[in-house]
Amino acid sequence: MGVVHTLHFVFGIFGNATALFLFVAPIITFKRIIQKKSTEQFSGLPYVMTLLNCLLSAWYGLPFVSPNNLLVSTINGTGAAIEGIYVVIFIAFAPKKEKKKISALLLLVLTVFAAVALVSMLALHGNKRKLFCGVAATIFSIIMYGSPLSIIRLVIKTKSVEFMPFFLSLFVFLCGASWFAFGLLGKDPFVAIPNGFGFGLGTVQLILYAIYCEKKGFTKKSTPNESLEIGNGKSHQEEKQSSNNKKLKLEQV
Repeated sequence: MGVVHTLHFVFGIFGNATALFLFVAPIITFKRIIQKKSTEQFSGLPYVMTLLNCLLSAWYGLPFVSPNNLLVSTINGTGAAIEGIYVVIFIAFAPKKEKKKISALLLLVLTVFAAVALVSMLALHGNKRKLFCGVAATIFSIIMYGSPLSIIRLVIKTKSVEFMPFFLSLFVFLCGASWFAFGLLGKDPFVAIPNGFGFGLGTVQLILYAIYCEKKGFTKKSTPNESLEIGNGKSHQEEKQSSNNKKLKLEQV
């Protein structure tokens, strides 16, 4: 039992560390969004769903809901603050249609969290409160881990990983693996089930990255000499031809 308890603690610490890295991994993506003043083909769905998961998990870890889980609240409270910033930035730079979509999802997320919090506080007590909040957190943890599926479809369709950030995929894998082990050792299905799903999905993302990483930045039908840059609409050959035409006009003048 001593070894199991030690391993349980170690995986808990590692889970906290990898979760923090998972939350800060998209900084590279959002630096690009701010620089280009466009969300390009990046999806805002993972950040909105991660925000909901963090809010519900932070609530679940509070002492009056689930005793002895305060570390769950602190890491997820931190994650909620970070994800909230990401969502605001994404909405600010998203196209009009995407802006409306993500704003509506954000409103839905806040409504769901408020409903769960109010029901658990006003209608439930003791183990029933813990069970209700645990089930809610589990459901939306699975949805959070599943939200990058749209990006996985894009990767398979375009055969490019440009819009599936490597570090985000890596820390989904590490975070899912560590919390899955933590849940198994602690015999906690509310932790093991969603993170086992995340572990599997992270594995799929890394496999796809290994397959398509050499084609990063190229479209499905492009070649290294005729690649189209996202948001530009011109190939390198077209740009070269345009430059030559300009030079010709200057010489004629």
